[in-house]
Amino acid sequence: MPNQIAPNLLSWASEIDPGTIEQAARTARLRFVSGHVALMPDAHIGIGATVGSVIPTEGAIIPAAVGVDIGCGMVATETTLTAADLPDTLAALMPMVEHRIPAGVGKGHADPSMDRALSELGLPHTDLNPKQAKKVSEQFGTLGSGNHFVEVCLDERDRVWTVLHSGSRGIGNQLATMHIVDAKKLMKKQAIGLEDPDLAYLIQSTPEFTAYIEDMLWAQRYAMASRARMDKVLINALFRVVGKGQRVRTINSHHNFTQQETHNGKELWITRKGAIKADTGDEGVIPGSMGTQSYIVRGLGNPDSYNSCSHGAGRRMSRSRAKRELSAKSLTEAMHGRTWNADRAAALVDEHPEAYKSIDQVMQDQKDLVEIQHTLHQIFNYKG
Repeated sequence: MPNQIAPNLLSWASEIDPGTIEQAARTARLRFVSGHVALMPDAHIGIGATVGSVIPTEGAIIPAAVGVDIGCGMVATETTLTAADLPDTLAALMPMVEHRIPAGVGKGHADPSMDRALSELGLPHTDLNPKQAKKVSEQFGTLGSGNHFVEVCLDERDRVWTVLHSGSRGIGNQLATMHIVDAKKLMKKQAIGLEDPDLAYLIQSTPEFTAYIEDMLWAQRYAMASRARMDKVLINALFRVVGKGQRVRTINSHHNFTQQETHNGKELWITRKGAIKADTGDEGVIPGSMGTQSYIVRGLGNPDSYNSCSHGAGRRMSRSRAKRELSAKSLTEAMHGRTWNADRAAALVDEHPEAYKSIDQVMQDQKDLVEIQHTLHQIFNYKG
């Protein structure tokens, strides 16, 4: 159940620091926020708007609240495979995934077979220069960096699932950054003061707003189609290693996006920054962290959260703090029994499970937002 922790601010988080509350309160005080801001149990400080927040606005949108990884989200596929079908180790899968799903900052690949999928997305509002157009093509179907990942998991029935986390890659970042800068320039030009410059907004029915919406929707389509492509590649690689297998169902959803919805009789823009839509019956994927479980959930349609829930465990340590206080050795211990990028442990310390909140507590905090369908435990992890 939520707690009102400040005016127009409801929180489902049992673990939340004062800085996160202060940041979210600044957003809640904006004049065009229509209703309360909802903080999910994984809420933590972001740039401008809080990660793990749901922001209802009327007549305006904050580009930084959607963020620079527009359309970032999860895709999970349930298969017909069970633990008994798997080989003793999935080590043979790792080089296949590394080759077919490139990961890392700026990484891409040349694959002409993706041209059709890209053409179906249409074009963004912004005219792309040749370098950007090349980036769109080369990074489609690639993972990215940071907390983006590929996993193979077993659920409580020993059924095999694949799980993948990725977004709109470099082009989404560039489009978002451009519109955030434009919004800041407009605020300055119109002499509009803000408590945080990153809360710069665009007014509906203006050319700048229209341009942002069209670019944002295109980037969301790009991110979803890119995840679908990687999901197909991953499933094919897994079935090749195992020698058999079929899909049962796939869940593909965003957690950095905005869209128009009706709440309390009003047509609003609902921005979910690190939150997923959890209307009644909506299926979603809530990952934990490296070494912890993830969840397949069904939404309960709680109106207080604007039909939303958390997008993961949420960080309790910044990346720099995690690198200072945690070690490759303890990460290796936490990942015992899994196939993962063990040779890169030192580079992955900022993704250590202890850098994140307890996913068990996060799920307990949002029992009124979602119901758990399946609990997934990793047996294979590949980090961006």
